[in-house]
Amino acid sequence: MRLGIVIGLLLVLAIGVGAAVSPFASSNPDGLERVAEDQGFAETGTLHAIQEDAPVPDYAFPGVTNERAATAVAGLAGTLGVFLIGVGLARVLRRREPVPTG
Repeated sequence: MRLGIVIGLLLVLAIGVGAAVSPFASSNPDGLERVAEDQGFAETGTLHAIQEDAPVPDYAFPGVTNERAATAVAGLAGTLGVFLIGVGLARVLRRREPVPTG
């Protein structure tokens, strides 16, 4: 099977997981949030400046009013973003044929 076809199929699978499955992730707090709630200091926490300026804060795409749709769009955008970064790095770092000297 050609490499391009395999990459395309894997990208479709990743987009499916990122966009279709992510809206159904658990809404329960993760371990750190749970400890903060149990110990009573969850409300005193603040966001770091990087988090405040995040393009997709709290795993929900801004401007989309439906919470599940916002999470799906964020998953799609994140999956495509990581894929494009990977393709860019692969192109920059790929092995090149040595130039014949002679």
